[in-house]
Amino acid sequence: MARNPRHHDPVLVIGLGRFGSALALSLMDYGHEVLGADADGKITQSMMGKLTHVVQLDSTSTEALGQIGADQFTRAVVGIGTDLEASILTVAALDDLGVPEIWAKALSETHATILRRVGANYVVQPEADMGRRIARRVVSRAQDFFEFEDGFSLIQTDAPDEVVGQTIGQVRFTDRYGVTVVCVKRHHAGFEMAHDDMLIQKGDILIVAGRTQAAQAFSER
Repeated sequence: MARNPRHHDPVLVIGLGRFGSALALSLMDYGHEVLGADADGKITQSMMGKLTHVVQLDSTSTEALGQIGADQFTRAVVGIGTDLEASILTVAALDDLGVPEIWAKALSETHATILRRVGANYVVQPEADMGRRIARRVVSRAQDFFEFEDGFSLIQTDAPDEVVGQTIGQVRFTDRYGVTVVCVKRHHAGFEMAHDDMLIQKGDILIVAGRTQAAQAFSER
Protein backbone atom coordinates (compact mmCIF):
# COMPACT_ATOMS: atom_id res chain seq x y z
CA MET A 1 0.00 0.00 0.00
CA ALA A 2 1.39 3.40 -0.99
CA ARG A 3 2.54 5.73 1.74
CA ASN A 4 1.47 8.93 -0.01
CA PRO A 5 -2.19 9.85 0.59
CA ARG A 6 -4.32 9.37 -2.50
CA HIS A 7 -8.00 9.97 -3.09
CA HIS A 8 -8.99 6.30 -3.05
CA ASP A 9 -6.62 4.96 -0.41
CA PRO A 10 -8.27 2.66 2.16
CA VAL A 11 -9.12 4.30 5.49
CA LEU A 12 -8.82 2.88 9.00
CA VAL A 13 -11.71 3.87 11.28
CA ILE A 14 -11.32 3.07 14.97
CA GLY A 15 -14.38 3.38 17.21
CA LEU A 16 -17.62 2.38 15.51
CA GLY A 17 -20.16 4.20 17.64
CA ARG A 18 -22.67 6.58 16.08
CA PHE A 19 -20.01 8.97 14.76
CA GLY A 20 -17.48 6.38 13.65
CA SER A 21 -19.99 4.06 11.98
CA ALA A 22 -21.71 6.92 10.12
CA LEU A 23 -18.32 8.18 8.90
CA ALA A 24 -17.18 4.69 7.89
CA LEU A 25 -20.38 3.99 5.94
CA SER A 26 -20.11 7.36 4.20
CA LEU A 27 -16.53 6.56 3.17
CA MET A 28 -17.81 3.29 1.70
CA ASP A 29 -20.44 5.24 -0.23
CA TYR A 30 -17.64 7.43 -1.60
CA GLY A 31 -15.87 4.37 -2.96
CA HIS A 32 -13.21 3.83 -0.29
CA GLU A 33 -12.24 0.55 1.30
CA VAL A 34 -12.67 0.79 5.06
CA LEU A 35 -11.17 -1.26 7.86
CA GLY A 36 -13.36 -0.70 10.91
CA ALA A 37 -12.16 -1.53 14.41
CA ASP A 38 -13.77 -1.44 17.83
CA ALA A 39 -13.15 -2.98 21.26
CA ASP A 40 -16.80 -4.04 21.55
CA GLY A 41 -17.55 -7.40 19.93
CA LYS A 42 -21.26 -6.65 19.59
CA ILE A 43 -20.51 -3.49 17.64
CA THR A 44 -18.02 -5.17 15.30
CA GLN A 45 -20.49 -8.01 14.72
CA SER A 46 -23.21 -5.52 13.77
CA MET A 47 -20.90 -3.91 11.19
CA MET A 48 -19.90 -7.16 9.49
CA GLY A 49 -20.77 -7.06 5.80
CA LYS A 50 -21.24 -3.28 5.85
CA LEU A 51 -17.55 -2.37 5.71
CA THR A 52 -14.69 -3.88 3.71
CA HIS A 53 -13.22 -5.48 6.86
CA VAL A 54 -14.14 -5.27 10.56
CA VAL A 55 -11.98 -6.33 13.50
CA GLN A 56 -12.32 -6.37 17.27
CA LEU A 57 -9.20 -5.17 19.06
CA ASP A 58 -7.71 -3.05 21.82
CA SER A 59 -6.70 0.00 19.79
CA THR A 60 -4.58 1.40 22.63
CA SER A 61 -2.05 -1.36 21.94
CA THR A 62 0.59 -0.52 19.35
CA GLU A 63 1.20 -4.25 18.92
CA ALA A 64 -2.48 -4.96 18.19
CA LEU A 65 -2.63 -2.11 15.68
CA GLY A 66 0.53 -3.38 14.03
CA GLN A 67 -1.00 -6.83 13.66
CA ILE A 68 -3.88 -5.44 11.57
CA GLY A 69 -1.49 -3.42 9.41
CA ALA A 70 -2.40 0.01 10.76
CA ASP A 71 1.07 1.23 9.82
CA GLN A 72 0.24 0.62 6.14
CA PHE A 73 -2.65 3.10 6.12
CA THR A 74 -2.14 6.68 5.00
CA ARG A 75 -5.26 7.88 6.85
CA ALA A 76 -6.88 6.83 10.11
CA VAL A 77 -9.88 8.21 11.99
CA VAL A 78 -10.26 7.75 15.75
CA GLY A 79 -13.96 8.09 16.52
CA ILE A 80 -13.83 6.80 20.09
CA GLY A 81 -16.38 8.72 22.13
CA THR A 82 -16.62 8.68 25.91
CA ASP A 83 -13.43 6.77 26.78
CA LEU A 84 -10.96 9.67 26.77
CA GLU A 85 -8.00 7.52 27.81
CA ALA A 86 -8.60 5.06 24.97
CA SER A 87 -9.01 7.93 22.51
CA ILE A 88 -5.73 9.56 23.51
CA LEU A 89 -3.73 6.32 23.69
CA THR A 90 -5.05 5.20 20.30
CA VAL A 91 -3.96 8.43 18.63
CA ALA A 92 -0.54 8.14 20.29
CA ALA A 93 -0.20 4.52 19.12
CA LEU A 94 -1.09 5.45 15.53
CA ASP A 95 1.45 8.25 15.66
CA ASP A 96 4.09 5.84 16.97
CA LEU A 97 3.35 3.58 13.99
CA GLY A 98 3.95 6.47 11.60
CA VAL A 99 0.43 6.86 10.19
CA PRO A 100 0.79 10.10 8.14
CA GLU A 101 -2.72 11.51 8.59
CA ILE A 102 -4.65 11.02 11.83
CA TRP A 103 -8.15 12.40 12.38
CA ALA A 104 -9.71 12.26 15.84
CA LYS A 105 -13.00 13.08 17.53
CA ALA A 106 -12.81 15.28 20.63
CA LEU A 107 -15.42 15.90 23.30
CA SER A 108 -13.96 19.17 24.61
CA GLU A 109 -11.30 21.77 23.87
CA THR A 110 -9.04 20.18 26.50
CA HIS A 111 -9.46 16.77 24.89
CA ALA A 112 -8.75 18.33 21.48
CA THR A 113 -5.55 19.96 22.76
CA ILE A 114 -4.26 16.67 24.15
CA LEU A 115 -5.11 14.80 20.93
CA ARG A 116 -3.09 17.30 18.91
CA ARG A 117 -0.14 17.00 21.28
CA VAL A 118 -0.04 13.20 21.01
CA GLY A 119 -0.18 13.14 17.21
CA ALA A 120 -3.60 14.01 15.75
CA ASN A 121 -3.30 16.08 12.58
CA TYR A 122 -6.98 17.00 12.50
CA VAL A 123 -9.39 17.18 15.42
CA VAL A 124 -13.16 17.51 15.07
CA GLN A 125 -15.83 18.21 17.67
CA PRO A 126 -19.04 17.06 15.94
CA GLU A 127 -21.50 18.19 18.62
CA ALA A 128 -19.93 21.61 19.06
CA ASP A 129 -19.51 22.11 15.30
CA MET A 130 -23.13 21.17 14.62
CA GLY A 131 -24.32 23.40 17.46
CA ARG A 132 -22.53 26.39 15.93
CA ARG A 133 -23.95 25.64 12.49
CA ILE A 134 -27.51 25.35 13.81
CA ALA A 135 -27.11 28.54 15.84
CA ARG A 136 -26.12 30.42 12.68
CA ARG A 137 -29.25 29.17 10.96
CA VAL A 138 -31.52 30.06 13.89
CA VAL A 139 -30.54 33.75 13.84
CA SER A 140 -30.36 34.29 10.06
CA ARG A 141 -31.76 33.24 6.70
CA ALA A 142 -28.83 30.88 6.21
CA GLN A 143 -29.85 27.41 5.07
CA ASP A 144 -26.39 26.06 5.76
CA PHE A 145 -23.20 27.50 7.21
CA PHE A 146 -19.62 26.23 6.97
CA GLU A 147 -16.99 28.03 9.01
CA PHE A 148 -13.37 27.34 8.16
CA GLU A 149 -10.18 28.29 9.97
CA ASP A 150 -9.03 31.89 10.25
CA GLY A 151 -12.54 33.33 10.36
CA PHE A 152 -13.63 32.46 6.80
CA SER A 153 -17.08 31.05 5.99
CA LEU A 154 -19.26 29.70 3.21
CA ILE A 155 -23.02 30.30 3.53
CA GLN A 156 -26.05 29.05 1.64
CA THR A 157 -28.78 31.66 1.96
CA ASP A 158 -31.83 33.15 0.23
CA ALA A 159 -31.15 36.17 -1.97
CA PRO A 160 -32.27 39.28 -0.02
CA ASP A 161 -34.99 41.40 -1.65
CA GLU A 162 -32.63 44.37 -2.02
CA VAL A 163 -30.53 42.59 -4.68
CA VAL A 164 -33.38 40.99 -6.64
CA GLY A 165 -33.67 42.34 -10.18
CA GLN A 166 -29.99 43.27 -10.42
CA THR A 167 -27.06 41.42 -11.94
CA ILE A 168 -24.22 40.22 -9.74
CA GLY A 169 -21.96 42.77 -11.40
CA GLN A 170 -24.39 45.59 -10.66
CA VAL A 171 -24.68 44.69 -6.98
CA ARG A 172 -20.89 44.61 -6.48
CA PHE A 173 -21.18 42.20 -3.56
CA THR A 174 -17.56 42.46 -2.45
CA ASP A 175 -17.62 46.26 -2.20
CA ARG A 176 -21.12 46.45 -0.71
CA TYR A 177 -21.28 43.43 1.58
CA GLY A 178 -17.73 42.07 1.82
CA VAL A 179 -18.72 38.69 0.32
CA THR A 180 -18.36 36.93 -3.02
CA VAL A 181 -21.22 35.05 -4.70
CA VAL A 182 -19.90 31.64 -5.72
CA CYS A 183 -23.03 29.88 -7.02
CA VAL A 184 -26.71 30.62 -7.64
CA LYS A 185 -29.56 28.11 -7.53
CA ARG A 186 -32.75 28.85 -9.42
CA HIS A 187 -36.17 27.51 -8.42
CA HIS A 188 -36.47 23.85 -9.57
CA ALA A 189 -32.97 23.98 -11.06
CA GLY A 190 -29.45 23.09 -10.03
CA PHE A 191 -26.64 25.38 -8.88
CA GLU A 192 -24.82 27.42 -11.52
CA MET A 193 -21.45 29.10 -11.18
CA ALA A 194 -21.96 32.82 -10.62
CA HIS A 195 -20.87 35.45 -13.14
CA ASP A 196 -21.25 39.22 -13.37
CA ASP A 197 -24.05 39.12 -15.97
CA MET A 198 -26.23 36.72 -13.96
CA LEU A 199 -29.56 38.32 -12.99
CA ILE A 200 -30.66 37.62 -9.41
CA GLN A 201 -34.29 36.59 -9.23
CA LYS A 202 -36.74 36.32 -6.35
CA GLY A 203 -36.43 32.91 -4.71
CA ASP A 204 -32.81 32.40 -5.77
CA ILE A 205 -30.49 30.66 -3.34
CA LEU A 206 -26.96 32.03 -3.12
CA ILE A 207 -23.72 30.43 -1.99
CA VAL A 208 -21.56 33.26 -0.70
CA ALA A 209 -18.03 33.23 0.71
CA GLY A 210 -16.28 35.75 2.91
CA ARG A 211 -15.06 36.62 6.37
CA THR A 212 -17.40 35.08 8.92
CA GLN A 213 -18.69 38.38 10.29
CA ALA A 214 -19.47 39.72 6.82
CA ALA A 215 -21.04 36.48 5.62
CA GLN A 216 -23.18 36.26 8.75
CA ALA A 217 -24.30 39.88 8.36
CA PHE A 218 -25.25 39.26 4.73
CA SER A 219 -27.35 36.21 5.67
CA GLU A 220 -29.26 38.34 8.20
CA ARG A 221 -30.35 41.01 5.67
